[in-house]
Amino acid sequence: MAKMRGATVVDTERCKGCGLCIVACPFKVLALSTKNVNQKGYNYAEAVAPDACTGCTSCAIVCPDGCITVYRKKED
Repeated sequence: MAKMRGATVVDTERCKGCGLCIVACPFKVLALSTKNVNQKGYNYAEAVAPDACTGCTSCAIVCPDGCITVYRKKED
């Protein structure tokens, strides 16, 4: 049986660090950057556990700025 895998890509320059994607992710893939900020001065969301992503797209659905893209693929 094939397992779904995902890859979450955040447009860090557009991210305002609202944290909605972090709350929406059932697998704790995303977290706010604690060391880096974007050009606007916001701590942005980043994938801290990329291997846990299943490609469910919950993070992308709740992002008010549309700065998250999720890619999905089947893995054997």
